[in-house]
Amino acid sequence: MGTLQGKTVLITSGGTLEKWDRVRGHTNLSKGTMGCYLAEAALAAGANVVYMHGYFAQLPENQNDMTLIQFEGIEDLGQKVRHAVQQQHIDIVIMAAAGSDWVIDKVYDQSGNLMEETGKMPSDEPPIIHFKKAPKVLGQIKGWQPNVTLVGFKLEATNDEEFLLARARLRMETANAQFMVANSSQSLYGGDEPHWIVPADGQPIKVMGKQKTAEALMMHLQNQ
Repeated sequence: MGTLQGKTVLITSGGTLEKWDRVRGHTNLSKGTMGCYLAEAALAAGANVVYMHGYFAQLPENQNDMTLIQFEGIEDLGQKVRHAVQQQHIDIVIMAAAGSDWVIDKVYDQSGNLMEETGKMPSDEPPIIHFKKAPKVLGQIKGWQPNVTLVGFKLEATNDEEFLLARARLRMETANAQFMVANSSQSLYGGDEPHWIVPADGQPIKVMGKQKTAEALMMHLQNQ
């Protein structure tokens, strides 16, 4: 069995925050729990850990032994991942962050006037917000740095294992990733839900709980 001694592992964790103005925005329910488990498991395996975390994400217990980088929205996350893989020697990227599917395009008032002022939106009437599709960071990473080992996560609101694994394999192929970790949205509400580690070559492995999944994934990465 190998180790991750001398390897640098970049782990993204938590949810993105898409700002509407300086005080409001939308995010998701990701707390960064899986990211913390991954970071601790990578550190225990001897890796140098870069923990890239969302605004509200938890931080690992041994954060002082890691490099911490905070991101806000999905575009900021993409820029920081790109900078890291192109400017540093990153061996493994684990994209555990829950990125937004939608970002702000334009904001109008109730009369249809475009609101372009920065600061705080007026609170006397609700704005009309137009969204646009967010960029998919996972699918761009191999274009930025082809030599990294890439691990993605695929969350689906389903209990259909076959459907979940098919979606994970599709995402893995389009991103040219070496592994995908697939799980149901039910895992957002607890730490003991099933996860599947799906390798590019080989059969999926079912693991119960976030911590055990993080440890099992790190074992697979050690043997790459």
